[in-house]
Amino acid sequence: MGDTSDALLYYHATSNRTDRMPSTDARSIARAISSCAPCPVLVFGLGHETPLWRALNPHGRTVFVDQNEYYVSHFEDRHPHLEAYGVQYATRESEAEELVRAAKAEARDACRPVQDLLFSECGLAINDMPNELYEVGWEVIVVDGPRGGDPSAPGRMAAIFTAGVLARSKKGGSEGTHVFVHDFDGEVERVCAEEFLCKENLVGSTRRLAHYVVRRAGNQGEGFGFCSGETKGDLQ
Repeated sequence: MGDTSDALLYYHATSNRTDRMPSTDARSIARAISSCAPCPVLVFGLGHETPLWRALNPHGRTVFVDQNEYYVSHFEDRHPHLEAYGVQYATRESEAEELVRAAKAEARDACRPVQDLLFSECGLAINDMPNELYEVGWEVIVVDGPRGGDPSAPGRMAAIFTAGVLARSKKGGSEGTHVFVHDFDGEVERVCAEEFLCKENLVGSTRRLAHYVVRRAGNQGEGFGFCSGETKGDLQ
């Protein structure tokens, strides 16, 4: 990374905000963004790192989606030219086990790994983002939202599933997509990442961050499941 990226990360690391991402995790994501910049970057969730991800991708397109429309407006007011959209999540973390089980059962049909998410009938598909976002060949996808950790929260099941499908279905850009899952120490995040991003694609991890490189599958992925082998994760 260059001097500018290092400076941005230094100021992030010295922030006294209690909600900031650990420096090692932020640096891992920053390295992936800087390696492809300018490039398309998609981030699920708005937070303390939002200006950092955008600044690391000058002249590239960094898009944020969040469950909270008020939060989206708040960030747009504070950061001119920020591209952010509100999305509605129909999931609840209390339903995670049932939703993941259903998605696995439908992995060759409604929840297949290569598909047009706009028309998906899978319970974990996010299909209310702006239509053109589904056509973008994302180089980096960061899952740092929506809110989780309690039964009534949306959880990150849909964001992780959608990231896996976008990476496998992309038509342009490089062969692989960097997908990061933050709060990987959470049971829902860990199990969903193992199911939909797959252990064979895991290239690095810390206690709270998992880094996957998921390759496009093309038409050959339509009739197969997500992972080459069965995963061991189960939600309790």
